[in-house]
Amino acid sequence: MSRVSVVIPNWNGAELLSALLPSLSAQEHPVDRVIVVDNGSSDNSADVARRAGARVLELGRNAGFSAAVNRGIRECGTEWIVILNNDVELSLGWLGALIERAEATGAWFASGKLLLASQRDRLDGTFDAVCKGACSWRCGSGRRDAPLWNRERAVHFVPFTAALFRAELFESVGLLDEAFESYLEDVDFGFRCALRGLAGIYVPTAVAYHRGSATLGRWHPDTVYRMARNQLFLVARHYPAGWIRQFGWHVLVAQGLWGFLAARHGAGWAFIRGKLAGLRQFRKMRSPGPCAVTAILEQSEREILDLQRAGGFDAYWRMYFALT
Repeated sequence: MSRVSVVIPNWNGAELLSALLPSLSAQEHPVDRVIVVDNGSSDNSADVARRAGARVLELGRNAGFSAAVNRGIRECGTEWIVILNNDVELSLGWLGALIERAEATGAWFASGKLLLASQRDRLDGTFDAVCKGACSWRCGSGRRDAPLWNRERAVHFVPFTAALFRAELFESVGLLDEAFESYLEDVDFGFRCALRGLAGIYVPTAVAYHRGSATLGRWHPDTVYRMARNQLFLVARHYPAGWIRQFGWHVLVAQGLWGFLAARHGAGWAFIRGKLAGLRQFRKMRSPGPCAVTAILEQSEREILDLQRAGGFDAYWRMYFALT
């Protein structure tokens, strides 16, 4: 039977771990080791994790999601690695379903269906897609669960909220880019996988429940700041030479519309600060991607459009496609 390690980055999530860890130990597919990487928590997270049988790596400071995940991956030593947010609970067959389908299809990684913990008939998300404007969509987020989301499919981008990876994938494409700290680091990772032709699979029978932004909140100023900055980081890291001519209008529209949403939620200044930080670091982060990025963006944006048409348009995406 395949050996599996689980990495859980954590910051002040004692209550969340108390729900996650029992659902992990109850999995039908056995887990070889559980590693909780603690980002300098001031609560009793470490004690909760150790009592549940997890190994705790205490970083002593909040190094960010990416750094914590990377630290945990280095300690795994198993064929498969699961990355879990601390605010997730797993259904009984979650892990077994992912491993079975990934092994059967030869996929390099796998994600399942994430339902909202507070409204279990609604999606937190499934897989990710990214538009030409470097804004991503957690596909299905906030919508009622429906047959549209019950089809297994090959994917390039999966949320690191709850996902399974072959350990050798990290040897091939590298670990998470710690410059992103938190947010969109998984999209950056997906670009690197897609450019090497390493695809994953979405397995809708693998169900987990997510509280969603339990640490800070979706529109918390720190969240908005990092998202706004990291959207520009995606452009810097992956968009090809001449991207302004090819994608400049898409970037302006997508990120400008997202900034409007942030302002409506009282986080307009955080959005501006994030963009300024992204612009200041843009040259340092710049590493032009190959022309193949264009095909990846076109395919992923088409996926967004097709799913929006099939399930009904969100206001954001209706406006984005109308303008682009």
